Amino acid sequence: MAKVLIIDDSAVMRKIIQRNIMQSGLLVDEFVEAGDGREGLEKATTCNVDLILCDWNMPNMTGIDFVKALRGSGQKNNIPIVMVTTEGSDAKIEEAKNSGANGYVTKPFTPEQLKAKLGNFLQIK
Repeated sequence: MAKVLIIDDSAVMRKIIQRNIMQSGLLVDEFVEAGDGREGLEKATTCNVDLILCDWNMPNMTGIDFVKALRGSGQKNNIPIVMVTTEGSDAKIEEAKNSGANGYVTKPFTPEQLKAKLGNFLQIK
């Protein structure tokens, strides 16, 4: 089973994402949490995670800066990163993909939408 890093400045949103993943039927046995991109970068490089879910708008280091920093470091480039954010414009989605994100989910979302977007990266029951 998988370990997922959730990077979001809202503790409530991190729990909502976890609950929706569990309801979706995706197989995850452990969640690691980070409150901003800087903390996420530390956890991404020190923990063995299988998938990173990252918000865009956060203090200290934004999600897009996190993606650029992790991809630019040359470390952990095999870990898929999916942005989970309210930023849903085509320009933002394009910027995320050009920066190294592997997927994009806009808030609000349902368990079914997470299953559809994350099913390429995680096993499904």
